[in-house]
Amino acid sequence: MLQFSRYQIAGIALLMVLAALFAVPNLLSKETRESLPGFLPKGTISLGLDLQGGTYLLLGVDTQKVIDDRMRSMMSDIRRDMRPNRAADRERVSIDGIAYDDDAKAITLRIADAAQSDEAVKRVRELTRGGIGGALGLGLRAYTVSAGAGRIQVTMTQEAQTFYATEAVRDSIEVVRRRIDPTGNKEVLIAPEGADRIVVQVPGDNDPQALKDLINRTGQLSFHRHDPTVSLQDAMQGLLPPGRIFVPFGELEGSGRPGLVLYEDAEVTGDMVQDASAGPNSEGGGFQINFAFDQRGARRFADYTRNNVGSVFAIVLDNEIISAPNIQTPITQGSGRITGRFSAYEAAQTSLLIRSGALPAELTTLDQRSVSASLGADSVRAGTMALILGFAAVIIYMVISYGRFGVFADIALLANVVLIAGVLSLLGSTLTLPGIAGIVLTIGMAVDANVLIFERIREETLAGKTPIKAAEVGYDKARSAIVDANITTFLAALIMFQLGAGPVRGFAITLAVGVVTSVFTAYVLTRLFAGRYLLGARPKEIKL
Repeated sequence: MLQFSRYQIAGIALLMVLAALFAVPNLLSKETRESLPGFLPKGTISLGLDLQGGTYLLLGVDTQKVIDDRMRSMMSDIRRDMRPNRAADRERVSIDGIAYDDDAKAITLRIADAAQSDEAVKRVRELTRGGIGGALGLGLRAYTVSAGAGRIQVTMTQEAQTFYATEAVRDSIEVVRRRIDPTGNKEVLIAPEGADRIVVQVPGDNDPQALKDLINRTGQLSFHRHDPTVSLQDAMQGLLPPGRIFVPFGELEGSGRPGLVLYEDAEVTGDMVQDASAGPNSEGGGFQINFAFDQRGARRFADYTRNNVGSVFAIVLDNEIISAPNIQTPITQGSGRITGRFSAYEAAQTSLLIRSGALPAELTTLDQRSVSASLGADSVRAGTMALILGFAAVIIYMVISYGRFGVFADIALLANVVLIAGVLSLLGSTLTLPGIAGIVLTIGMAVDANVLIFERIREETLAGKTPIKAAEVGYDKARSAIVDANITTFLAALIMFQLGAGPVRGFAITLAVGVVTSVFTAYVLTRLFAGRYLLGARPKEIKL
């Protein structure tokens, strides 16, 4: 029980050396870390918002707008599907009108010719077929279709509304993440809070307004047909026929024209753009934006350009026309470019917005805080002081209470801190103030395990057992209590990690890591030290 083979000792020593190698970079400056040989670890524990300062935002997600937008998109698809389609050998279905009720989440379509009702119902059912939840479908229909008396009603189910609202929050988190951290090397926290809120924490960033401006740019790209039959004078006075919008030209377009009258329904939308990048203008100075469509967008783009050669095709970004070229030839390769008076920075930022995608819903700032670096430094000092004082008090108490065995426990305690630092550095974890509290707690838990063992050894010694036998029995009988207590704590940490966010997760990570390392150091390291002492010195009694 107290004996360790040479291989076991070598394994324990190797583990401690690796932990020290991963932990040491935290004590070095950035320049020193960068000068280390390539085979040595250089990762460190990052400091969270409360320790180094930064920006905190609580954003509300307008999930109802997402549902309304999806229904309006379905309404556009229905209107488009009623048009003649030579490729599919379909005739026009005449309609009296189509309207959307945002309270009932229902689209009502009125058929002009009752003889075409069955065909209209068939087309609507084809459009609304399929379940929600991706490939699995979840067995839930997104829409219900009812028909009668020349009317067709399409209603979104409650399950679909819940699904799309949840999806909107998830997609918003991903879009915000790509905008704030496009390269993925920042220590940002973006997490859901409740059903329709998002928490954003960016350590080291003390400009919340710039962060909000970047997040709240919609980045909505769309491609629209131009309607030359409406005069600009009427359009600028608001005299527009149904289904038309007046969109001004953006400054980057540079034509000096006030704007164009466009069809409201986009032929191609930004969610069909697969990639976007900035590059030098191939036909002159400045920069351009190159984009590529996915399969669906490429097909729509090809169909439209093939049927509308010579027409103006407006490219709209955030409700401004950034380019309005004439279609010279059909564009069937699924890619294109946007030219204008873009600087390198403007082209890069615009392509980033297009590439990261449009926000699926409007985000409103519900709460905003900026933590100064000095306040973060105060937190670091306070947390470090608490850790040092608690550590020192535990070390002194263990030596006074258990003598030589207390020294063994203190050495294991130092090893425990090294292991925790090494694991957190390896994982690239972000340390917060609650995380420091988790480390302090695990120090106490590690000592608690040693106290259980030493008290059990003391009882066995008082019962008349020899020192070696008392130690073996003490370690053996204390094992179940130590394992049970730490398993329950580990499970609690897992639950906090799954259900919590931000600082709660930071506390859960350090607690979970600390539970594992404390069990190892308390039960393995102290047993190794105690065994080598007892088996080597063969004392007649243990002073506990």
